[in-house]
Order: sequence, then structure tokens, then C-alpha cells
Amino acid sequence: MPSLQEQFGAIDIYLFDQILRGRLSRGMRVLDAGCGSGRNLVYFLKEGYEVFGADSDSRAIEEVRGLAASIAPSLTGRNFRVEAVEAMTFPPAFADVVLSSAVLHFARGDDHFRAMLQGTWRSLKPGGLFFCRLASSIGIEHQISHIEGRRFLLPDGSRRYLVDEGLLEQSAMELGGRLVDPLKTTLVQNQRSMTTWVLRKGA
Repeated sequence: MPSLQEQFGAIDIYLFDQILRGRLSRGMRVLDAGCGSGRNLVYFLKEGYEVFGADSDSRAIEEVRGLAASIAPSLTGRNFRVEAVEAMTFPPAFADVVLSSAVLHFARGDDHFRAMLQGTWRSLKPGGLFFCRLASSIGIEHQISHIEGRRFLLPDGSRRYLVDEGLLEQSAMELGGRLVDPLKTTLVQNQRSMTTWVLRKGA
């Protein structure tokens, strides 16, 4: 019997929670927008999902193509594309589930954030699930240093575009999405704050 590590890889624990609750099932088309080397895709590849990914880092895409070839050789390497999330070439309403894990907080400013978010959302089918984890200011408002706009210096030394509850609520309304779960924020002691944002796309 495979170990949990073998079955799920280094999956985000909050994405694992969505699987446990039955919101993702075999036969769904999953698009990881900003997939990196594919740490969130091991389970989906093993379980026969239609898996796609995009990342602006060509080395990361080579890694995820290798991962897919070793687990699900029937998938074509063309499923994984060297593309920025704001300029993905997947068709509109393409995927049942779109993942955005630790991606949107690399936005350079408000316009870039909106472009990244809209480019990601565009690929989701009506009724589809959007799973997003991103850095926020929630709970660490007095520990961050303002740089410009919504960009801040975090206690861990990184510079990130930080959302808050108001921006996520406004963005959901503009996208036509509804919250599937209340916002959940994890505070990493004296380092950062990460918020889980899960939406269902309206019909």
C-alpha cells in the first residue's frame, strides 16, 4: 500500500482538505496556474485526472513534464506550458478546477494582480472550483512595512503583494464567484500570513 507521501506528494494541506471533502473527483480537468514543478499535481496525475499546468519558469515546466511522464505517460507534454498566468493560452471555460497556489502575491501592483487573477479565472468553467492560496496582511498588519501600493516587506524578508478581506470580497464580486468556504488564514509565526480563498464560478 503506498504511503501518504507517495500518494499525495507535497500537496498543499488546504488543497488536500478540498479533496477530502469530495469537491474534486476523477474525470475532472485540473489546471494548475503557476504550477511550479508540480508539487500539487502528484495525486491528480496518479488518480487519472486530466491535468494541465502553466508557469513562466521554463525549468519548472520541464520538471513537471518529467513528473507527468513518470506517473501518467498518456498525458502529452503540451499539457504543460511555459506561460505567465495572465497570458495562458488555454481556452476560456476550459477546466473544472483551477489551482493558484502561492502565485498571485507575486503581482507587481494592482493592475498586474487583476490581470493575473482574470487570466486564471478565465480558464474556469461555469460552476467550476477555484482554489487559491496567497499571502495576505490579515493578522500581521502591524508587522509588515509598506513599500508601495499593496506591496509590503514581510517579517521573513520577502516582498509581496498582500491582499486583505476587503479586496478578496470585492474581487469575488467582480468575478462573479461565491465563497465555498469562509476565508481561512494561517499565521506563520513572525514570518508571513497565508490565506486560503475558495470560490465557485457562477453559471
